[in-house]
Amino acid sequence: FAEDRDRTSAEIENDVRKALMPLPGVRASFVAGGPGDRLSMAIGGKDSEQLSLAAQEIAAAIRTVPGVGSVTTTAALLRPEIVIRPDPARAADLGVSTVDIADAARIATSGDVTQRLAKLNLAERQVPIRVQLAGSSLADPAVLRQLRVPGKSGPVPLSAVADITEGSGPARIDRLNRERTVTVSAELNGLPLGDVMAKVRSMPAMQNLPAGVRILPAGDSEAFVELFVGFALALLAGIASVYIVLLLLFHSGTQPLVILAAVPLCGGGAFGLLLLTGNSLSLPSLIGLLLLNGIAVKNSILIVDYAILGERAGLSRDEALIDACRKRARPVIMTTLAMGAGMLPIALGLGADGNFRTPLGVSVIGGLITSTLLSLVVVPAAYSAVAEITEKRIRPIFSRLMSHAAGG
Repeated sequence: FAEDRDRTSAEIENDVRKALMPLPGVRASFVAGGPGDRLSMAIGGKDSEQLSLAAQEIAAAIRTVPGVGSVTTTAALLRPEIVIRPDPARAADLGVSTVDIADAARIATSGDVTQRLAKLNLAERQVPIRVQLAGSSLADPAVLRQLRVPGKSGPVPLSAVADITEGSGPARIDRLNRERTVTVSAELNGLPLGDVMAKVRSMPAMQNLPAGVRILPAGDSEAFVELFVGFALALLAGIASVYIVLLLLFHSGTQPLVILAAVPLCGGGAFGLLLLTGNSLSLPSLIGLLLLNGIAVKNSILIVDYAILGERAGLSRDEALIDACRKRARPVIMTTLAMGAGMLPIALGLGADGNFRTPLGVSVIGGLITSTLLSLVVVPAAYSAVAEITEKRIRPIFSRLMSHAAGG
């Protein structure tokens, strides 16, 4: 457990990786990291050789990025295989079709089940019997060369119509939208995914891809883009919902704008504290930014609502704002302290899987600090500015429109 050891997971991973490096053919991959701990990109193309070569070059380029850990690619995962290449000329002379050659190879390697073969009779059902070569014979090309395929003058050996050689091929073939793909992955070791992606995309290996090879919209890079697009939509939807609710409560289109002026104040503190603590911008930190919007709006409502009540009680605008800031500063600060205290254990990474939640607590605490301090200055200033614009420009325009409408 993390609380029972002195070293972090990253330090242990680095030690294990160094210990395994001298061993030939050993691949080490650590999959228990948090979000954004790995870079993964998919490369697609029709030519398997060019695709594999491009993936190897990109993997070699990523290894040059300082701080990046183990870099792997599925193109390097090869396994031995027996390659059967039909000879069209010899096959045509002997009356053997490529379908017959394929059937012979399929039956020998994967087996075949036909209605004519015997079946194992059980009490309630019949079990088909699959016929194929023994496992030891599959690895012997000499046995495959003696397979018989039907010809126009009778069965002929497979070696008479095809070349059978030993080679190597991919251990697996991945496809995305019916296009063959290869995945390149790298361990980030705490580096921001966005920074690493920017460096990788500017490398010559990425800029000069072979013809027919391209980077597919998949993997962590695509998830990174989708994450921020989804966050932007969620943020806009939240702000629009808050504006509609405030519009119904205050019966004014300008007062909700004053209240929403506190929303941008959260970003500076959240991003700044994430930068100071070395945390990357990830899904938990974005969730923290969404939480901050509600807290910032609540603090603004306390100030604006009290200022409106002060003006209705006969105070001037400036007097009402000063009185609102003085009397509402205490509940605003108390709310901030309570929220910050609640987020402190999360920011410190206490508990199981604390590293995953740390960016959430850090972003909330940083945003609380700036939004609380600046809201006592920015919100009153915005209130006064919007009120002056409304009185000097907007109301005269509406008055003239109403008079023209009444006169017409």
